[in-house]
Formats: sequence, C-alpha cells, structure tokens
Amino acid sequence: MTSINPSTGQPLPSDAIQRVLFIASKVHIYQIPPLTSTKGYNAAAWTADNNARQIFTARLRIIETAIPAPDGSELVTTDILLEDPSNGQLFAAAPYIAPTVVEQVLDSSRFFAIMVQGEGGRKAILGVGFEERSEAFDFGVTLQEVRRVNGLDNLSGAAGKKGGRSAGGLGRSQEKKDFSLKEGETITVNIGGKGRRSRDENRQPSSNNSIPSSPFSLPPPPSHPRLNGEGKSSSLPFLPPPPSAQDVKAQRRLSRQLLAPEGDGEASADFGFDDGEFGEFQ
Repeated sequence: MTSINPSTGQPLPSDAIQRVLFIASKVHIYQIPPLTSTKGYNAAAWTADNNARQIFTARLRIIETAIPAPDGSELVTTDILLEDPSNGQLFAAAPYIAPTVVEQVLDSSRFFAIMVQGEGGRKAILGVGFEERSEAFDFGVTLQEVRRVNGLDNLSGAAGKKGGRSAGGLGRSQEKKDFSLKEGETITVNIGGKGRRSRDENRQPSSNNSIPSSPFSLPPPPSHPRLNGEGKSSSLPFLPPPPSAQDVKAQRRLSRQLLAPEGDGEASADFGFDDGEFGEFQ
C-alpha cells in the first residue's frame, strides 16, 4: 500500500517512514468567526446558540513523516489530520511548520484554533474542541515535543529536520561556536569566599571598642565607676550597707540634743530618766 503525504497529497517514496504521535478518536470541529482581537480566540463564541457553529465530529491524528535525502539526512515533517472517524477519509490537514499553526483559546484548556491547508495552498482556521481535558493536555504535550525535536521554537517558516538521526539534519545547519582558548588567553576563576575575609577585615574600624550603629537600637549608657569596700573602683553597681545600731543611736541622740530646749536634759535626769549609754532603751 502506497503512503500518501498529507501535506501535498502525493505518494511517498517506498523508504519513507510514517508514525502516529497522537490520536484522539473524537473531537468537535467548529467554523469559527474571524479574529476580532489581537489577544486571541474565545471558545465561548464557538459553542453559543447550542453549538450552532459545529461542523461535525472528527478523528484527530498527529503524523510524523521522515523522508530520506540523497545526502544521508532525513527531512522530517509533522501534520495534524482531521479525518472521518467512520472510514478514515481525510477532511483537512494542517502542516505543523510553525508554532502559530495551533493556538489555544483564552477561556478554555480544551479548545484550539488550527490553521488547515487545502489544495492549491488555500488556508482556513477551524476550531477544535476535545471532550476530555486529559486528551487536550496530551495534544499540547505532543506538539511541544515536536517543536523541540524539529527546532520549531526558533524556526517559523520551514519544516525542521531531525538532527538526531543523521549528521546532515538540523544540527548541521546550525553554526558551531568555538569556545576553545586562543593563544595568550587565560581564564580567571574566583573561588567563593577566598580573599573576601581580608577585604572585610580591612573595612572594619581600627578601634575594637566601637559599637556598630544600627537604625533600630541605641548604644547602652556608659557605666560609672563605683568604689567597693576596699576603696577600689568597681564597675558593678551595689547598694550601701545598712547603718549599725550604734550609728542609729548616735544619730538619734544628736537630733534630740539639737531639738531639745535648754535645761531639758537636767530635768530628765532629776526624774530618773537616763538616755545615755546605759539607758533602758539601749
């Protein structure tokens, strides 16, 4: 059985290889209105009025075709096919030659706008809706892998060539960069942390007693020197010792002598009161 190139409709060479990358047995095809905003498409307009814009239900397949070239390389193309699910007849094909061929809508993860190409190079944009989010996710992942392998992320006008199968693929068209050192060139490697310590020490002030400034804290107040019991300076604050009983009595006796009128001491002695050293209030 002769294989047909979905992009051109022409028979493929006998040594061409085709493989199916993705298949969804049931997707809904919509005739979508022209794009009115640069932001993108909205699927809500497609499904309005009880799906009045739906054309039919199709089967979607992503086919990869590898055609060997005379120089030993392979020309790899990828096509998105919309087929009749009952007999497999091709309804429309979209050559995936650029990321702009498939665009996801803004308001749903299950709907996509696909640019299909017919006979004579005529193009049209159809809406495709998946019934399950898992199928739509697998569809997007498959296209992402195709862009990575065929180099479509950087190319947007021609089909990529698979560079992993032969030396004459896409990798040969890319210019190789020479990162080798030329004569007289050197490489300087800075090891993290080495030499930083000496620079940080040079930045520190010479005084060891300086207190680093901080916008959220104040320096502690200076401590006043105090004399301890031996007459030496002590930086630790302490309370003075309480006065002895003799000091209290002497202070009390002195205050009484200063406040008492003249002759009061003799009158007290005449009545037998003694506030002296051997008094009863000692």
